[in-house]
Amino acid sequence: MQELPHAFGEPPLTARLRSAPEDFQVEEILGYDADGAGEHALLWVEKRGANTDWVARELAKFAGVPPVAVGYAGLKDRHAVTRQTFSVQLAGKPDPDWSAFPHAEVKVLAATRHSRKLKRGALRGNRFVLVLREVQGDRGAAEQALQQIAARGVPNYFGEQRFGREGGNVAQARAMFGGRRVDRDQRSFLLSAARSQIFNSVLAARVERGAWDSPLDGEIWSLAGSRSWFGPEPFNAVLAERLARADIHPSGPLWGQGEPPSQGEAGALEREIGAANDDLAAGLAAARMDQERRPLRLLPKDLRRRWLGDDALELSFELPAGAYATVVVREVASIA
Repeated sequence: MQELPHAFGEPPLTARLRSAPEDFQVEEILGYDADGAGEHALLWVEKRGANTDWVARELAKFAGVPPVAVGYAGLKDRHAVTRQTFSVQLAGKPDPDWSAFPHAEVKVLAATRHSRKLKRGALRGNRFVLVLREVQGDRGAAEQALQQIAARGVPNYFGEQRFGREGGNVAQARAMFGGRRVDRDQRSFLLSAARSQIFNSVLAARVERGAWDSPLDGEIWSLAGSRSWFGPEPFNAVLAERLARADIHPSGPLWGQGEPPSQGEAGALEREIGAANDDLAAGLAAARMDQERRPLRLLPKDLRRRWLGDDALELSFELPAGAYATVVVREVASIA
C-alpha cells in the first residue's frame, strides 16, 4: 500500500493508528430492520479485539447450533471496536439468555427475531470513527487535504487487509494457480487477493495519469450504490452531470474469464496491466471468475474532523460496503 500513488500528493501528516482498539471504531449499516418474526435471532453485537469468524463460532456454540446456522454480512477488523449484526438460526428453539454470553470482549446489545439468515455482502455500508495519535505535520495542509477528500473523494484501492500478512496472499494465489492445493475457504480469499492486485495496479496507473475520478476514452461506468455498470459510450454532458453528482464513477476491472468490456485508452491500459500479471489473470480465468467492475472513486459520506488536543485527530465518515477506511486516512496521514 505504501507504494501506491496518492491522489493529492504526499500526505501532510504522520501519525499512529490503532494505538488501542477504541481508536478504530466501526458500525455496520445493514440498510434494513429485522422483520420481528421467524426462526432466526438477529443479534446486534459489539466486539473488541475479536475476530468475526471466531465470534460466529462462539455464538453457535452458546446457542447449541452448528456453525453453519450463524450468518453475518461482512468481516470486521479484529484490532478495533466494532458493532455488527449476526443471525443465528434457532429452528424452533427459544432464544438463550444472550446477556450471559461468556466472553467479556463480546456483548450482545440487542436481539430481534427475523425470517432469513444474514448473507455475506448484505449490507449498505459502515460508519467509522478513527483517532490518529502522535500526529505531526502541517495542520493547515491537512485541512486542505481533507477538503479535497470531501469534495473529490479518494482512489478506491483495496486495503492491506485484502492481501494478508505482509501482503502474502498474492504470492499464495500464484502458488495455488501453479498447482498447490488449498482448502475451499482459503481459495476464496486468494482469488479475491489476485483480483485486488490487478485492480489496484490499474487504479494506480489511473492515479498517475490524473484520471481516477475522470474518464478515459472507452470508459466503463459503475452505478453508485450497486454492482451494475454500463458502457462504453461517448462522454457527453449527461454523463458529465451524472459524474459530478456522484451517480456514476469511472471503473476498473475485477478480472475474470474473457476480455474486460472497456475499449479505447481505458481498455488498452487494463489489458496492458492484465498482461503484466498474466499468471494471476490466467488463474482467475481458469477459476471461471466473471469479469466484473469496481468504482475507481470512493466518496466518503459526512466526513468530519475534530482535533483532540495538539497531537490527536479524530476522523469520522461513512463508506459503502466493500470500501476501506485506511485508503481515506492514507491521503491525509502516513501511518507509522
